[in-house]
Amino acid sequence: MIVTLIVAAEISFWILLGLGLTARYLLRWRRTSTALLVGLPVVDLTLYALTVLDLRGGATASWTHALAASYAGFSIGYGPSLVRWADRHFLHRFAGGPKPLPSPKYGPERTRYEWQIAGRTVVSAAVTLSLITLLVPLSAGSAHFGTFLQWYLKLGIAAVVNVIVAGCYSLWPKQPPAGVVVEDGRVATGKTLAGSAPDRTPADRP
Repeated sequence: MIVTLIVAAEISFWILLGLGLTARYLLRWRRTSTALLVGLPVVDLTLYALTVLDLRGGATASWTHALAASYAGFSIGYGPSLVRWADRHFLHRFAGGPKPLPSPKYGPERTRYEWQIAGRTVVSAAVTLSLITLLVPLSAGSAHFGTFLQWYLKLGIAAVVNVIVAGCYSLWPKQPPAGVVVEDGRVATGKTLAGSAPDRTPADRP
């Protein structure tokens, strides 16, 4: 049942996101759009509540219950940035908005970007592990800490690796190739340094 609920929650998340953006930019229903987008974390929290009920009903605790808890952690850690990303692309694609800028690749802008990713990962991991830990007392004895040990290790490692990567960018900021002009950490199209060959690298290169 948990696997079915996870699939349903995933589908519901993207449907709500699509409806929210459609209401905002195509129908101009700002309040309706806000209500739909606010409902996104509610989907994951509902999934978590149903996970607790499943365990209290006598289900054997497994990785699927931990995965259900991770959805709420992901929504809190990455949800706002995901909504902003979708908002920019929807605005550009369907409402004539400007083309979204790619992520910065060089200099201090890239360093700040990596720290933002690390921060989101740490928050997501911390919330997820807190919710997984709460499954034990809330499950009426159906779940034990040992059941979720691998999640503590994997999410802990993921958070540490992201922080280390961001720290490396702080110590050794990524520099652009010779002759490439950079603005706000992104390659500037058609601009070159003095004496350099024309830069033909597209600004939206990933």
